[in-house]
Amino acid sequence: MITLEVSSGRQVEMIDITAQVRQAVAESGIRSGLLLVFTPHTTAAVTINENADPDVPHDLVMELNRIVPFEDGYRHVEGNSAAHLKSSLIGAGETIPVEDGRPVLGTWQGIWFCEFDGPRRRKVHLQIIGR
Repeated sequence: MITLEVSSGRQVEMIDITAQVRQAVAESGIRSGLLLVFTPHTTAAVTINENADPDVPHDLVMELNRIVPFEDGYRHVEGNSAAHLKSSLIGAGETIPVEDGRPVLGTWQGIWFCEFDGPRRRKVHLQIIGR
């Protein structure tokens, strides 16, 4: 397993980790298989979405904050229920095919770490299975 370190600078933020993931896959020597990208945090997530237009992650964060507001009468004593909800909505991981030593992504797709309770230092685990 390979572990990436991700540092966020804001409470809610999407961080493009595509380049780090591509590098890790290339260095693994796996030519064909599957890549699991997983974050072990209950207030963060991993998703695949467009990484060509910076307005896309901005819009995603804006709408997630609208759908799941920071304050809404939550009972969780730590005060970060919105982060837990957003994490559950997006999900903790993605499975991506690997071919020719590279993650198989669409032309406009990137791999995003989603911070919902930052700023923090986080981990993203990569498990690459194949030959």
